[in-house]
Amino acid sequence: MEKRNWLRSLCASALVLLVWGGAQAQNYPTKPVRLIVPFPAGGATDLFARTLSQKLSEKMGASLVVENRPGAGGTLGSDLAAKASPDGYTLLLSTSSTHSIGPNLNPRMPYDAVKDFTPISQVGNAPSIMLVPNSSPAKTVKEWIDYAKKNPGRLNYASSGNGTIVQLSAELFKAQADLFVVHIPYKGTALAIPDLVSGKVDVLFDSLPTGLPHVRDGRLRALGVTSLKPTALAPGVQPIAEVLPGYESNTWFGLFGPKGLPPEVVSRVNAAANQVLQDPEVIDKLQRLGIEPVGGTPAQFSAMLAKESAKWKKIITERKITLE
Repeated sequence: MEKRNWLRSLCASALVLLVWGGAQAQNYPTKPVRLIVPFPAGGATDLFARTLSQKLSEKMGASLVVENRPGAGGTLGSDLAAKASPDGYTLLLSTSSTHSIGPNLNPRMPYDAVKDFTPISQVGNAPSIMLVPNSSPAKTVKEWIDYAKKNPGRLNYASSGNGTIVQLSAELFKAQADLFVVHIPYKGTALAIPDLVSGKVDVLFDSLPTGLPHVRDGRLRALGVTSLKPTALAPGVQPIAEVLPGYESNTWFGLFGPKGLPPEVVSRVNAAANQVLQDPEVIDKLQRLGIEPVGGTPAQFSAMLAKESAKWKKIITERKITLE
């Protein structure tokens, strides 16, 4: 009898907690929400977070407090978010480097990029631009591929370091075009620009905000963008995919919660984010950062994550790319 009563009491307590938890999720949010950015203040992800935070606060009815937790290439802040309580009061704005590329480069990461997070929404894409010196004989992507095939091992490309999206964009390009081009890593693309301008470097896949000004100033030539389709961020520049079908390399930005985030909270944040990403003021600010607003459902975000991870895992493995 005592055992039966104890079981009834336990079940009743569990039911109360379940109902209470559901009510809390439905009333969400009732206090400020922490938005972790796993990168330093002033960077693209931080500026993106601050662009979103004010409008998201208005849509959600509670303030979003941006909290920078940089370190280990975004790993520290992402791990902090993964281990937070799944109540919706800790969210993460992160990128391809922490959830698509990093996990495939570093098997000792403290979190599982798939199992330890709840995808909420993809919020942006930042394509890159293929730059060559004005002295290059190639005027188009196809001409550059033909030129490289005629000179195997004699051309080089610059990157911002091993394992970066800059290197991976070039390696994906090489893989699809079947090219032999030598890698020269720099400590940031800004340091590579002078050598690209002078012709010491043959090609660089740079971000739009840092690369396009050199094209506008007539110092470099743009051959293509890494987005799958033409982008208003680089008007008149053809997608590389028009020459190499399916070629795409973006830095994506996405909102996550810890694993186990209630569906009601996911739906609430997702709906608010999609509304904000249609705001003309937000769109304008993001375009200045070289970012296209995306939006969509959690399911679409999850599918994109799986596709991106598989793509970069293949390139990292086949090309034997390491952090050293």
